[in-house]
Amino acid sequence: MSQQLTFAPADDGLWQQYDRLATRAYGHPIHDITHLRDHADLQVALRSGHVVAGGLGLLVDQFFGGVPVPTACLGDGCVAPEERGDHLATRMTQERLRPLIERGAVISTISTSSTGYARRLGWEAPVPVFAWAVATDDLRQSFTSEDFEIEHGLTDDAQALQHDLARRWNGPVHRPAWWTQWKEDKNSLIAYRFNPAGQPTTGLLTLNTKRHERHGMNLIVHDFWAANHPTATAMLAFLGHHNTRARTINFRRGALPPYPALLHGLHHHRTTAQSWHPWMLRILDTPKAIRLRGWPTRLTTTAPIEIENAAGDGWDRWILHIKDGAAELTPTSVEGKVTLTRRQLAVWYAGGYSTAASAHMAGVHSVSEKVLSTLIRTTTELEPWLPDHF
Repeated sequence: MSQQLTFAPADDGLWQQYDRLATRAYGHPIHDITHLRDHADLQVALRSGHVVAGGLGLLVDQFFGGVPVPTACLGDGCVAPEERGDHLATRMTQERLRPLIERGAVISTISTSSTGYARRLGWEAPVPVFAWAVATDDLRQSFTSEDFEIEHGLTDDAQALQHDLARRWNGPVHRPAWWTQWKEDKNSLIAYRFNPAGQPTTGLLTLNTKRHERHGMNLIVHDFWAANHPTATAMLAFLGHHNTRARTINFRRGALPPYPALLHGLHHHRTTAQSWHPWMLRILDTPKAIRLRGWPTRLTTTAPIEIENAAGDGWDRWILHIKDGAAELTPTSVEGKVTLTRRQLAVWYAGGYSTAASAHMAGVHSVSEKVLSTLIRTTTELEPWLPDHF
């Protein structure tokens, strides 16, 4: 290409140009480019005044260790087909991250089918992601909802419940005030609240439906938030009551929490799990990300570790000190007992290594099994799960 590339934040005209480019690059309209206009940052690449690449960025918080951590969530990025093959996506990613880092982001999350490209830039998937499908009749025959009240609509107490339950996992977005309306408008969501008779809300379910091509409807679950096992059971029973209109209940990728309420309750194991491209995490500022995260209050430890540097051409030595639910990472000259690449650091941060064995199989090197096991325990008090899409 003869004309030099320039990068810029998008004004109104460039937003419109990028909307048209994304439709051409993806092969269909990307409605979030319109829906997120007031909330997202859009950076674009220009050649001869024309937008040839870009992508949205959201500065939101994600819960890790029960504490919200400032995150750069990247979505809806693309490069013009005629510009592909020249590493423009890599340069564009750097430009998209820059303003979000300046505003306080210390980690970044993406969801992409181009996992190899993301890994080269330092992102890694903490856990697999699945979409589930189960016969509605199987739910109806397997689950009951005695003594639960079910009400249609979203209320403030239901949203407060969702915020509280999100803290119990590593990864969910601390949804800002505009998030719910965005999702409702985008997906035509229907919300239901669940509570034991005379008690506060303990469950929140959102779903959408589309007319089936022959008869009835397709039903897709987007949110499945239950405070306890009886509530989860009542929510599954409620879904089973749709058997006269929907043959199958589909749980959107990542929507079903990683606990066994569904599989352990079914009388017949006839579910289908489909693997999807995962959410991927990258640590942008390691000392700040460590300091801002939540940590176990009952664990005190000091561990020398080595972490791959941001350039990927060397290793930095650190002392990790955890006490009273807080952690600090300080430079040291002491040789590390555990060595983490940038990608392994991201998985550990999210609690993705449940044991020393799983860490070893992911390539984590250690000269002390005791230090490695202790290090893993610091982030596995909560499990990784990201049900939010952006």
